[in-house]
Amino acid sequence: MKSTSAEQIQIDQLIRSRRASIGLEVSGDARLIVRAPFTVSSRTINRIVLKKREWILRKQQEARARLTQIPQKKFVPGEAFLFLGNKYPLIHFESRHSPFGFQENRFFINPKYQTRARELFMAWYRQQALELFTERIARYQRLSSIHCRQLKISNARKRWGSCSSRGDLYLNWRLIMAPLKVVDYVAVHELAHIREGNHSRTFWLLVEQMIPDYRNHRKWLKHQGHLLNL
Repeated sequence: MKSTSAEQIQIDQLIRSRRASIGLEVSGDARLIVRAPFTVSSRTINRIVLKKREWILRKQQEARARLTQIPQKKFVPGEAFLFLGNKYPLIHFESRHSPFGFQENRFFINPKYQTRARELFMAWYRQQALELFTERIARYQRLSSIHCRQLKISNARKRWGSCSSRGDLYLNWRLIMAPLKVVDYVAVHELAHIREGNHSRTFWLLVEQMIPDYRNHRKWLKHQGHLLNL
């Protein structure tokens, strides 16, 4: 949902739930996310957004500044790429068995496939994501006795994960670039939504039972999530 106040502060996403108060968040890509109770009117939301106008604009400016500092990937030898929170260099390597891969803490690509580098990276990341996320979801299903119907890999641009009303979990493949603890936080967050559909106190207590330091990982995503991209 998008709306605009009289002072041109755009709400990029409005999330309503059974929460008790209104919360404002500026995401890593400078979007304004508003979380509000079902009972609060749009007029009240816009009034609070207007009241926080200077804070919102400052945070959005900081987020945009961080985004401009990210160099565009060129997929050249020596360039570093993230995998589970660590950076590894890319090298040229002529292999008869694979045009692209990862071994000995290095990514390699056959120079003949250089023009397909982004595509090959993405395919590899998605495969790694499917294998690891499946394993992590299984781990936390055992710990929580909460079970999802199916895990699917998402290509969403603005969401790290989601949970459908049928109990399907969607996790963004880009998370494979993040530290494992961040992956676990998002997996547990979405798994907890199967039992608690909103961000109530009960929901966060459930997350905390499985990820006691979840706040650190949520903060990491907020400030570093924009780096998880090709």
